Amino acid sequence: MNDALPPLPLPSGMRSRFVDNRHGLKVHFLEAGFESTGRPAVLLLHGFPELAYSWRKVMLPLAQAGFHVIAPDQRGYGRTTGWNGEYDGDLASFRLSNLVIDALGLLTALDLPSVAAVVGHDFGSPVAAYCALSRPDVFRSVALMSAPFAGPPALAPEAVDDLHAALARLPRSRKHYQWYYSSRAAEADMRFAPQGLHDFLRAYYHHKSADWPGNRPFALAVRSATEMAKLPDYYVMDLHKTMAETVAPQMPSAAHIAACSWLPDAELAVYAAEFARTGLQGGLNWYRCATEGVNADLQLYAGRTIDVPACFIAGRSDWGARQSPGALEAMQASACTQMRGCHWVDGAGHWVQQEQPAEVVRRLLQFIGHH
Repeated sequence: MNDALPPLPLPSGMRSRFVDNRHGLKVHFLEAGFESTGRPAVLLLHGFPELAYSWRKVMLPLAQAGFHVIAPDQRGYGRTTGWNGEYDGDLASFRLSNLVIDALGLLTALDLPSVAAVVGHDFGSPVAAYCALSRPDVFRSVALMSAPFAGPPALAPEAVDDLHAALARLPRSRKHYQWYYSSRAAEADMRFAPQGLHDFLRAYYHHKSADWPGNRPFALAVRSATEMAKLPDYYVMDLHKTMAETVAPQMPSAAHIAACSWLPDAELAVYAAEFARTGLQGGLNWYRCATEGVNADLQLYAGRTIDVPACFIAGRSDWGARQSPGALEAMQASACTQMRGCHWVDGAGHWVQQEQPAEVVRRLLQFIGHH
């Protein structure tokens, strides 16, 4: 079935392949630098709502620098199959520890005993973090993008706060996007958005990019309703709005879209076609594992740190690095014992490797080459 899909628009030097990851998935991945054997490998892990295709602008430059570059469609996404995309399906299969096993299985299937670096963006960042924390012998360094890693959950977690009730009680009633994403209605709200899936994605990507002038991040003091309500409404939403309704007013003009070099309409059409075919529930189930306690098995790593070389890269206009108060500071102070730097990329918002690929490549090569 997968082989009958139209080919992805890839530049010369990149290819699309499938492999059985020996963990229940037929993994679709993009690859560059495969022409010669023995190259050090780099594994790229995307976030939501993204695909292996999200790494298209950085893969060839990394390959030209001497690396074998691999970017899979992760469980729940794209052309990878073997996962259940129903709301009432196997939710536990999307837990973070299982996503790490997916990555291990992919490397095993490709006969790669280790990678020089695992790089994760957005929700791919915690997957990369737990890859490095749990198997430092395989994942020899880690680059986290957009989402800082504050460390594994404690064995005796703090009592659940009433943040959500407090957000709802604000004069402008609000809700946290991760809990919205965990709702049964979220998938259809976005997949069948009134403006159409293509235009929904255009507005969503624009709203979180450096192109939207409202993205001027700053540190939040604490995780309280009044502080969290300072986040843009794509993170802390109006209580009774869908995400499609939230981003619709931010739809860029036709002239802006025509001038958008980092995400031309032809490239956005790849995302729209893939998500129209697969739906979004697979990716949304990752959020449900976090909000519904399915990731509690990560308490196994309570007190553990990431001890391989690590770095952090984010767009200067990316609120993702600030959405969890204290996480950035905890990552730098304690969660990563060999932190080699936090790099803020000018002219980029949340989609940093697409908005400013050359600077991301420069930072990654600097990191991988000097740790």
